Amino acid sequence: MDFVELGRTDIKVSRVCLGTMTWGQQNTEAEGFEQMDRALERDINFFDTAEMYSIPPQAETHGATEKIIGNWLKARGARDKIVLASKVVGSGGFEYVRDGDTKFDRKNIEAALDASLKRLKTDYLDLYQLHWPERKANYFGRLGYEHDASDTNWTPLEETLDVLGDAVKAGKIRAVGLSNETPWGVMKFLEIAERTGLPRVASVQNSYNLLNRTYEVGLAEVSMREDCGLLAYSPLGFGALTGKYLGGAEPEGARLTLFKQYGRYTKPQGLLATEAYVQLAKDHGLDPAQMALAFINAQPFVTSNIIGATNLEQLDANIDAYGLKLSADVLDGIKQIHTEHPNPAP
Repeated sequence: MDFVELGRTDIKVSRVCLGTMTWGQQNTEAEGFEQMDRALERDINFFDTAEMYSIPPQAETHGATEKIIGNWLKARGARDKIVLASKVVGSGGFEYVRDGDTKFDRKNIEAALDASLKRLKTDYLDLYQLHWPERKANYFGRLGYEHDASDTNWTPLEETLDVLGDAVKAGKIRAVGLSNETPWGVMKFLEIAERTGLPRVASVQNSYNLLNRTYEVGLAEVSMREDCGLLAYSPLGFGALTGKYLGGAEPEGARLTLFKQYGRYTKPQGLLATEAYVQLAKDHGLDPAQMALAFINAQPFVTSNIIGATNLEQLDANIDAYGLKLSADVLDGIKQIHTEHPNPAP
């Protein structure tokens, strides 16, 4: 496993990151423990979570994933072996989180951070991320930005960054990250940091997979030129790129069987593209999931690929994809499919 710097910090993270959002709902605490043990055995030092996990978000499981990780850290005494990332909930109708007051102001960020640290049983986070822009800017299932002139009731970005800067000074976080952000948002945070001396954004955690390559349009250049790399989540499109949902299949216990509200990857255009990618992999003797992951791992703007699994077999297979280098023929095939089916699941 290779390790790279997170942004312009001195934090070294594995090129594969362990995603945790299924723990506490789709996975038990014991299964979460097994996955963290295995990840550490396989030289993965980077774990990502969020205060809103597990997924799908609901009041009953809010913070459940962080509690599982905290229990594991205490039981294993492994805090110094892990680069730990979490996120503060952005706007989005989470009425059970701080009574629905989820703005990125001082009161809310400080309360969220302290609660996460308590659940995680740690004194600090290596990376603390804003989970979603507070302004109306980025939505699942929609490619374009639609400006809303009435959208003015959001915390000024400089105020948000100032709060995070105080958390850095207090030793509660080491680095700052964004999630589900736009090119304007990332560049604005970077400009503020350069102008004020506040913490510089180290990473952007956005969705990126063969069915959704919108990150390449504007954010890839930002990542490369500003040393602010992508932490790619949903690299398999909620498992769709394994091919297990093709032909109308609904595997028992699978994520999109259980949670049909996340069906953007299995709409008609997504299924057509997936069928083509799966066939390409089979034509070259590759596992479809590993081909999809290897494509992401090879992108120069990706700092770490956030893999998730519901069992150890899946986890091992996903980690093994890191050693896979795709041939020129496979890459040409991916390019052709993307030309015919561009971004069917944004």
